[in-house]
Amino acid sequence: MILDLFAGPGGWSQALTVLGVRDVGLEWDEWACKTRAAAGQLTIRTDVATYPLWPFLGRITGLIASPPCQAWSMAGKRLGLVDQPLVHQAVADLAQGLDTRAKLLAACRDERSLLAAEPMRYLHALNQHGQPDWVAMEEVPDVLPLWRQYAAILRAWGYSVWTGVLNAADYGVPQTRRRAILLASRTRTAEPPPPTHAKLAEPDSLFGPGRARWISMAEALGWGATDRPVPTVCAGGGPGGGPEPFPSGSRKTLSDARDRGTWKPHPPANPAGTAADCRAGRAVHSENPTARAIPAAWRWTLRNNNQANATIRTIDEPAGTLFFGHRANECVWQAEPVAPTLPGTDPAPDPIRITAAEAGILQTFPADYPWQGNKGQIFSQVGNAVPPRLAAHLLAPHLGKSLTPDDFTLAA
Repeated sequence: MILDLFAGPGGWSQALTVLGVRDVGLEWDEWACKTRAAAGQLTIRTDVATYPLWPFLGRITGLIASPPCQAWSMAGKRLGLVDQPLVHQAVADLAQGLDTRAKLLAACRDERSLLAAEPMRYLHALNQHGQPDWVAMEEVPDVLPLWRQYAAILRAWGYSVWTGVLNAADYGVPQTRRRAILLASRTRTAEPPPPTHAKLAEPDSLFGPGRARWISMAEALGWGATDRPVPTVCAGGGPGGGPEPFPSGSRKTLSDARDRGTWKPHPPANPAGTAADCRAGRAVHSENPTARAIPAAWRWTLRNNNQANATIRTIDEPAGTLFFGHRANECVWQAEPVAPTLPGTDPAPDPIRITAAEAGILQTFPADYPWQGNKGQIFSQVGNAVPPRLAAHLLAPHLGKSLTPDDFTLAA
């Protein structure tokens, strides 16, 4: 059994599905559990911090953990950094079988901080049975010192361990999402997977093929360089009810977008999509009859939030790190001038809020992934998820799989 702690809407699970393996996920959030159920993923809705360990003893081959990042993320108050000494103490205690969580939790500024120590409770119990064979953990970059503490403990238990920060764009994700990673194994040397992509394409050499250029948002979404993103009707709540995440107003359609480009399985059914498209990790879409060009003086960009230091990327680049959960974290398609504007230049098109489906695609979830909940709940799930394409690269070596571009493309 592969156990996935804090399983979320299924980023790791989707990667395992691509690799032909299944896991069982522990997750508390109601709508993330419903998304997992709709995707056919095995889930126990529970609090990871209180679930008993005995059902897993002697049965776990792999442990995955992505503790909630809100306490540590740049998108929040980052009280996890204030609580970091308490989290380190909890890890040290749990590694010795001492449960001091209640006392330490009472001293934490953010009650979510201590969740980053929970994987050690499971690891300590499983280690008594010589398990798991491998471990994969992921968090925001500021958690790297904590992963190094985990690494020291795991090495003392006989594991080979690697920790570091990886950029998801280097593995074909159309997003420069940087994450602290821990990989550990009892049976092989733990090391990061070789990058498949680079900011600039590399030529082939005597040592093998060069890396492909980073996947852009336009490639992932199937848009041309001048396509105008077409908003869909988003007024009101969603399947889960509740308010919109952006109460400033609803969007109206520019045109009927129900036939917007749809994803094709590979090899592509769309004759316009070639095997080369799939090998390069490009999305293959049917023709989008609703897209329309914008004035040549403007180009589309994605603004990651409405703060002064917002990351802004043109659509021929990967997105910045997508995060949601607060009105300030709203992501918007907006037009930027190609060059200094001159008198008589056509006015800029109106900004358009990103859709949850678009955000999911930029995380490398399939376009038809069965997200559950209203828009706010879905955006939160998307922003917190592990990009499945990155996860697949991290997990493949532990499962004895050889992952190639054809095995996991954006059109999968």
